[in-house]
Amino acid sequence: MLPPLKGLKTGAFVFVLPLLKEGGKMAQKPVSMSLIKQIEQLRSDGVPIKEIARRTGMSKNTVKKYLRRMEGYLTGNQTVEMASISDKQLSKIVYNEDAAPVADKRTEALLKHFAQIRNSRELSKTGVTRQRLWQEYLMEHPDGYQYSRYCQLWRYYNKDTDAAFHWDHKAGEFIQADFAGDKLHYLNVQGNKVACEIFIAVFPFSGLSFCCAVASQKIADFAICIREMLKYYGGVSQTILVDNLRTAVKKSDRHEPQFTDLCHMLSDHYHTTFSATRAARPTDKGMAERTVNIVYQQIYAPLRKDTFRSLEALNRAIREKLEALNRKPYKGSKESRLDIFIRAEQPLLKPLPKAHYELMKVKYATVQRNYYIQLPDNKHYYSVPYPLVGKKVMVYFNASVVEVYHRHERVSLHTRRSTEPLYNRIHAHMPPNHQAVIAQKGWTVQDLLQKAGYVGPHTQKIAERIIHSSIYPEQNFKACHAMIMLSKPYSKERLEAACLHASAVERPTLRLIRTILQTGQDKASLLFDEQDKALPAHENIRGKDYYR
Repeated sequence: MLPPLKGLKTGAFVFVLPLLKEGGKMAQKPVSMSLIKQIEQLRSDGVPIKEIARRTGMSKNTVKKYLRRMEGYLTGNQTVEMASISDKQLSKIVYNEDAAPVADKRTEALLKHFAQIRNSRELSKTGVTRQRLWQEYLMEHPDGYQYSRYCQLWRYYNKDTDAAFHWDHKAGEFIQADFAGDKLHYLNVQGNKVACEIFIAVFPFSGLSFCCAVASQKIADFAICIREMLKYYGGVSQTILVDNLRTAVKKSDRHEPQFTDLCHMLSDHYHTTFSATRAARPTDKGMAERTVNIVYQQIYAPLRKDTFRSLEALNRAIREKLEALNRKPYKGSKESRLDIFIRAEQPLLKPLPKAHYELMKVKYATVQRNYYIQLPDNKHYYSVPYPLVGKKVMVYFNASVVEVYHRHERVSLHTRRSTEPLYNRIHAHMPPNHQAVIAQKGWTVQDLLQKAGYVGPHTQKIAERIIHSSIYPEQNFKACHAMIMLSKPYSKERLEAACLHASAVERPTLRLIRTILQTGQDKASLLFDEQDKALPAHENIRGKDYYR
């Protein structure tokens, strides 16, 4: 059995080794200097040693030892008074003969080895383990410590030399998120064990934790994790702090990491920001690391003997244990993680958007000459405004929608469906001449008569005669439309008058209407265009009663 460990100061480091007295006995527990001064004061007042031992709870021999050392010091320093001696000086006087830790050559060699490992950051290098470092240590020092003792002393060395920083977290400021190192499993239909990634998140202020299982750390699953996490919390924090996952960070950097398009889309949808830890600095998200260990203890361990037949069943079991964890009161407190979250953090969160985020793929595309872009999944084409021909655009798409952005502004939105055509066009994206061609191609009898009716009833009547002047009305659509368009150069009033002049013609034509307008015949009065005026009263006019 290894002896208990106490501190040994060597140079600038505090190293941990057993304190042994001569003969192998354990060193006594240090006595406070105030008690030593009380012993000296009682002896100065003439109290017997036996009574001093009774009052202080020490043995008579221990009281004699302390008194002998203090008297020996005062005898050699007659000008010094006991009241003027500091606690530090008195400690040296009282313990000057006690056995101290012996920093032998083996200990000094180990300390030097540990210092070299720490300064050169050996353990952060690829493939370097404690076992390899121990083997290198034994090659230089064959009489050195064995591996178990080496690892134990290394842990204590780091514990005593690593200073811990206390973070004062603000309520609702950010969420720390990470994937756990260990995985959980379920059995598929074939009975094979399928490993799952475990996503873990926590609010550092309250400690409210979240945990779910997904198939992988890929983009689709990461988006599901963020969506389910925010849904569970019921709100959005100012920042989401993640590790340098390839799904989230394209290029890690201490000051300006480059995030993936997925993170930018999630930020826009949920009105939050993503932040990344420094590479190989897990302490930047210390609460997430601590939560991973808690999840191991509170969720992994209780579920280790259970068998799950699907990912959904596994997540249901995880959620049950998670609820119990978040509702469990903190040690020495009546409040749980959930209580603190509801009281202090939930009111500070941003509201969730009405629609949940749906994962969208991203594609950079060049607008073709026909003002379309093509998607890679179904090879269909989708239109964008024609002035963007030849420009680079960013396309976000999924199974239900296609969004096209140019210079961070959305310029096109298409709704996708299973029955959509190969070319999906929005009329407003077309240049005017193309719109005219499509408009002409899509004419109907009702459309043309309606347009003619806007000019006047006589124009509508002439348009109907022109359309039905042949067996196939579609053959006369162009002529009818051209006749209606004469209202632009000549005005609606003149076109209506021209149609009135041509109303007596059984089969009018476009040329006839155009000739009437060009020659100005529409301005001439018709032969019977006035009402018969009443005859004036006269004695020679017999009247209607004469013929009865």
